[in-house]
Amino acid sequence: MIDVNRRLLGLAFTHPFLMHASLAVALTYDRHLNKSINCHRSLEECYHWSQSTTLLNKRLREPIEAGDKDPIWGTAAALAILSFSSPDACTPEESWPMKPSAPSDLDWLRMSKGKNSLWHIVDPLRPDSLFHVMTETFAMMFSPLPENGIKGISSALATICLLGESSTAENNPYFYAAHAISRILDIPDSEISTGNTQIFILSINGGFEDLLRAKDPVALLLLYLWYRKAGRSIWWIELRARVECTSIFLYLQKYHQMNPAVREFLPGGRALAAH
Repeated sequence: MIDVNRRLLGLAFTHPFLMHASLAVALTYDRHLNKSINCHRSLEECYHWSQSTTLLNKRLREPIEAGDKDPIWGTAAALAILSFSSPDACTPEESWPMKPSAPSDLDWLRMSKGKNSLWHIVDPLRPDSLFHVMTETFAMMFSPLPENGIKGISSALATICLLGESSTAENNPYFYAAHAISRILDIPDSEISTGNTQIFILSINGGFEDLLRAKDPVALLLLYLWYRKAGRSIWWIELRARVECTSIFLYLQKYHQMNPAVREFLPGGRALAAH
């Protein structure tokens, strides 16, 4: 990543959309380091983010040349990070899912899917791409999940997700998400990486995404477990987890406190203690 970032910095001087994205990410990272400052995005952060988005959208309406592919992918990745790391609320009580539902809920997920839609256009794994060195990371991100069964999933998690040996993604909407989160729950924090955390993000689609938007308690619980694990190691995940992870906890505690299976995964519960 050090080599990738150094080469991206060089490209930023000839691609303004990447330069603005890089500056916005740098300012966001400063916000992460100084936890005592106002949680809202700074004006400078918003300016560079907006400029990058406008310039990238303009560039994508034109023919894509070979020299633009890496800057476009780097910018798209930066914009996805910016979207995820910038929750609109400063307190758990004002954050999703505690706040009333709105069309903007899970906007960061739309940005993540938008970035991935560029994959076949820019092909970051092509031999001459500066991202080619991240082949193993991408392979981890897109590594296939099981087609059926509950191997690797704890009995408590399988029970609350209603998963069994005959379960598949077709007959259980939690199937992929449960397998994805199970891949990282027992990994030491020092080994958590972008590659293994993104498996869960990629599993948020179809029926599971619908359940998450509807604030289904099991879907929220899976996202909560992911925040608790991934947020300890990835700075831009931690920025959102500060408020949204706690908001999920408060929501489950307020509206589903009578569900003993859910309580087992919240602080003090045996299922959470096992991880």
